[in-house]
Amino acid sequence: MQEFLKKMTEWVLEKEEEAARKCKINMDDLQRQIDFVTKKRDDLKKECEENLKELDHILERLEKIKAAESICKR
Repeated sequence: MQEFLKKMTEWVLEKEEEAARKCKINMDDLQRQIDFVTKKRDDLKKECEENLKELDHILERLEKIKAAESICKR
């Protein structure tokens, strides 16, 4: 499904490029699309950063647990 969406998006972008070359594109619509994609990218970036922080926290705790357990083996 994801591959289908990629191909459809590429097709739409090609059609918009053709329209732009023919000066038949609405600049307001284009700006709305740019704004939407920019916001979506920023939202995903923020979500990824939050997830990475959580994973770093988990890894840190696991390393502490590992260190504490290794003391028991001595």
